[in-house]
Amino acid sequence: MMREANVAVIGAGYVGLVTGACLSYVGHRVACMDKDEGRIARLREGRIPVYEPDLDDLVSRGMRGGRLTFTDSFDEVVREADVVFIAVDTPQGEDGSADLASVGAVARSIGRALAGVRRSPLIVANKSTVPVGSGDYVSMLIREGAEEAGERVHFSVVSNPEFLREGSAVYDTLFPDRILLGSEEREALEAMRSLYQPIIEQDFPTRISPRPKLQVPFVTTDLASAEMIKYAANAFLATKISFINEIANLCELVGADVTEVARGMGLDERIGPRFLSAGIGWGGSCLPKDVSALRAIAREYDHEPTLLDATAAVNEHQRRRVIAKLQRDLHTLKGKRVALLGLSFKPDTDDLRDAPSLEIARALHALGARAVGYDPVAGKAAARLVPELLVVFDPYEAIEGAHAAVVITEWDEVRSLKPKRAASLMREPKLLVDGRNALDPATCREAGLLYAGFGRGC
Repeated sequence: MMREANVAVIGAGYVGLVTGACLSYVGHRVACMDKDEGRIARLREGRIPVYEPDLDDLVSRGMRGGRLTFTDSFDEVVREADVVFIAVDTPQGEDGSADLASVGAVARSIGRALAGVRRSPLIVANKSTVPVGSGDYVSMLIREGAEEAGERVHFSVVSNPEFLREGSAVYDTLFPDRILLGSEEREALEAMRSLYQPIIEQDFPTRISPRPKLQVPFVTTDLASAEMIKYAANAFLATKISFINEIANLCELVGADVTEVARGMGLDERIGPRFLSAGIGWGGSCLPKDVSALRAIAREYDHEPTLLDATAAVNEHQRRRVIAKLQRDLHTLKGKRVALLGLSFKPDTDDLRDAPSLEIARALHALGARAVGYDPVAGKAAARLVPELLVVFDPYEAIEGAHAAVVITEWDEVRSLKPKRAASLMREPKLLVDGRNALDPATCREAGLLYAGFGRGC
């Protein structure tokens, strides 16, 4: 049984770094490898490349305890590892499919690294989000890499998809809803169960009391099904958000309040309350990419994914509705100042990938408006991506002199805005477009703001 393992994580980005830090925290020896020498140098200095609550603390603990190291030496970490996690990026191609170039390069390099130096079987765990069939693809390339060196090597490939939410990735790793493994090889599954035993049994120190889980479900299935589960889960969450946004649009037409509708729906155990928040829609690195990849997979088989196409179409429409609401009450946007409150795609992260704020800022600029953005952590990065966006670092500074403000990301700093103070700083018509339904409409209107939410009968 593998109680204390040597783990190599290939790719020290968001998923790889969180995975490595958490596995070192529960007792394993982890080496995170990345080809970006600058990133490795910064990590060795304790400088974390992403904003993620609690991650810096776990990285610091792991480094101080000698259980977490960072390197750019690929062959060394692979040869010493019991388990190698592939956690490299799979960017979206022009056709929406996942680009497996980095995954393929890593797999072939694993084969070459193992040739002639290893006898015990290695487990290669796909942590990257990859299309169905990628486990077999990785196996093929590992074998080919070894054969290039004239060797045959023993290894097993398993699918181990991540289900991390940015902003709570450390929590989701240590207290997951489930740990999913896909493989047809029993020994590989047993070894991975041993690796994850501290998390499954919740046998590690924590400041959280009481523990949110007594034991974590360990779910095993075949490779293809595990790969599909990852895509299906994210596509369902995206569909649930798009569904409530479609209902929100109908609520505006008939005079209903979508927040009340969602509350009533969510009490049904078959539906549940989560992901029923109407507004601008979803963004980030996971939902858009995974929905697009699943649509691309369907079309490979000449299948039209009608529901997934509609899910994406509704989401695109929600962003345009922000502009429509501004035009309705400001009439022309030329010469108007519009504050964008929150820029990252969700709170507690600095991630701007497919963030609605960037698309809205560009649209405002094209229509002659001056967009002023505020975000507690993502402001500087947003300014680099959209040079036309004036970025400030206080929400009231963004609001001052604005004809309209748009709540885009429901940071605590945005949720806690004082409507009366905001109204005193704004120009007429003092429009507040609440893209997340985060503020109380009655309080905003009493303060003198022209409130426009999503799906709230206005």
